[in-house]
Amino acid sequence: MNLFNRRQSLTLLGAAVLVPSVTPTWAQGTTTSTTPWPDTLRAARGQTVYFNAWAGSERINAYLQWVAGELQRDFGVKLQHVKISDAADVVKRVRAEKQAGRKDTEGTVDLVWINGENFAAMKRDALLSAPFAPTLPNFQWVDTVGKPTTLVDFSVPTDGLESPWGMAQLTFFADAKRLPQVPQSMGELLALARSQPGRITYPRPPNFHGTTFVKQALIEHAPDVKALAQPVTAAALEAQAAPLWRFLDALHPHLWRGGKQFPQNSAAQRQMMADGELLLALTFNPNEAANEIAAKRLSATVQSWQFAKGTIGNTHFVAIPYNAPSKAGAQVVANFLLSPAAQARKADIDVWGDPTVLDVTRLPAADRGRFASALRPGQLSQSAPALPEPHASWVDALEKEWTRRYGV
Repeated sequence: MNLFNRRQSLTLLGAAVLVPSVTPTWAQGTTTSTTPWPDTLRAARGQTVYFNAWAGSERINAYLQWVAGELQRDFGVKLQHVKISDAADVVKRVRAEKQAGRKDTEGTVDLVWINGENFAAMKRDALLSAPFAPTLPNFQWVDTVGKPTTLVDFSVPTDGLESPWGMAQLTFFADAKRLPQVPQSMGELLALARSQPGRITYPRPPNFHGTTFVKQALIEHAPDVKALAQPVTAAALEAQAAPLWRFLDALHPHLWRGGKQFPQNSAAQRQMMADGELLLALTFNPNEAANEIAAKRLSATVQSWQFAKGTIGNTHFVAIPYNAPSKAGAQVVANFLLSPAAQARKADIDVWGDPTVLDVTRLPAADRGRFASALRPGQLSQSAPALPEPHASWVDALEKEWTRRYGV
């Protein structure tokens, strides 16, 4: 792993803002911050930033501890990781604060790790601070062209209201000794399940990974994929999801326990695969199998892949609530998370293994070197196209209908 280069990182963190390769259209009624970056740095010094972020991974928690140390040393900003299990709870809290009349510095959340339906809800209900992302000095390195989901979150334009942090894409993994020929589509997965009854499953929705599996099947079977980018309606759900339910009706009898029970989460499915009970598992982090192999929890013969025509991909972000007391500090944190040093460390298999949002090819040579590493066991040998998420409103509709049809 490349060591943190303080001088170069500080130069990038304090650099003048460059125009990103794609210019977002700002949300109606919002004004982008025009505060000069040096003024933001001065205002941030001495502030405590309460960062509400999922705490279900020891690796991620350790990474955030490293981030906290760098921020305190170099910018005088104290980062407090408020450990949460679901960002939806943060949305509810900020909404309650607004309903209680709390003003723009009277909140309890300075920064939140967020995307999807939770971002859509905060944007819709005006729970976010003014657009800030493109004013961050390190936003200039974000790959807004090659990774368009850095500007569009589950078909909802970000409008600068959240800053990209990492990439995710539905990825499958299996032990090549047990499954030498992997399925390359939902149709091939169905054929595999029929030939190997009881050896395939997916996490139970509304678990995020289970819902993602259902959305992947929806995209592959919907008569009009473009309709999925629009807010869901009863008519659209009936028309576009009918082939999905037929597919799941055909698949479920061949699943683990006859499709009558499902693993509670992807970790449980991964363990069942490691134990040989299942043939494959799934994740939204393309480097998860490599992480698990490095930690000696999976065999080195496990391989990762994505369906040939693509799998669902998205970006995860950080956002600042409207009433964050430490808005300047939150922007400094968001900017540091975009720095080549922080992004490279995050992408390191031995640290977290979360893919970068940056366009590495545009970085200065010294920073490109931070990302250079040999392919590790379990890593993807070839990435497939990232398919856009359906509009955020489809999540709740699909989960409710899935539960009505298949919930026990």
